[in-house]
Amino acid sequence: MQLKRLTLTAMFAALCAVGGLLKIPIAIGSTALDSTPALLSAAFLPPFYAGLASGIGHTASAMYAGFPLGPFHLFIALEMLCIVAVFAWLHKAQKNTLKWVFFIVANGLLAPIPFYFLVSPAFFFGAVPSIFVATLVNAVLAAVAMPALQAVANREWGELR
Repeated sequence: MQLKRLTLTAMFAALCAVGGLLKIPIAIGSTALDSTPALLSAAFLPPFYAGLASGIGHTASAMYAGFPLGPFHLFIALEMLCIVAVFAWLHKAQKNTLKWVFFIVANGLLAPIPFYFLVSPAFFFGAVPSIFVATLVNAVLAAVAMPALQAVANREWGELR
């Protein structure tokens, strides 16, 4: 069972990294579809593992993008780990509306707040609209795909949790 979890965690981390290649053409260049696989992982993995996949995936996608925010990407990866872990916990608790509201607010509005102080207010106000739109796109894609993927996985693999 542990090997299955680790394998799925690695697979979802890789999918997050690949999703990072699929850029969303909005104001800042680092917005991409890297959160969609992370959100989908909540249907298959325990919360910490889903969060871990997200954090590793973000780090990988930031790495091949040239770390445009430098070491701040490690902070973003930690934020993603926490946000996706809570999202997965809400998913397991069957809080279906709350998990999406939480993800959109936490990732699209709250996660950028430290950059107001760490980088600049101008960066924050310039980045938040792009991050929010990217968060919405990732959430919608995951919300559409999750029920079908979860049904197939439960039928094929049984319960992994």
